[in-house]
Amino acid sequence: MPTPLDRTDRRLLALLQADGRLSIAELARRVHLSATPCLERVRRLERDGYIRGYAAELDPVRLGCALLAFVEIQLDRTTPDVFNRFRDAILPLAPVQECHMVAGGFDYLLKVRVRDMAAYRGFLEELAALPGVQQTHTYVVMEEVKATREVPLAD
Repeated sequence: MPTPLDRTDRRLLALLQADGRLSIAELARRVHLSATPCLERVRRLERDGYIRGYAAELDPVRLGCALLAFVEIQLDRTTPDVFNRFRDAILPLAPVQECHMVAGGFDYLLKVRVRDMAAYRGFLEELAALPGVQQTHTYVVMEEVKATREVPLAD
């Protein structure tokens, strides 16, 4: 059972979420701990699964993935085997940044990044051929107003 979070744990999570490259010494200074107890807390937060990993945030436009789209997927049936086949087929597709099963008028919502509209057209053909896909609706992003991976942390 994970240890409940206290105010210092939440502060550490907020700091690491904003900048995962902070040193233990800097983290300790900011939360008013010495380095050893700070390191122990960070290791516990990692071990307990509050921290899943560390990564660099890349600029998709500079890397040639300027087109961002959201795609609604409607499956032909909503049975466990169809869900499983779709999930297994979508996981290896690199343009899919996120895939969420949702409640409502469709079954899945995808966040997709590709080079341009021509690349999206090719991807859409691949998507339409996946097992169980009956219909898709695409929403191309004109302006990315806010994008964050930060999880809200209440004190």
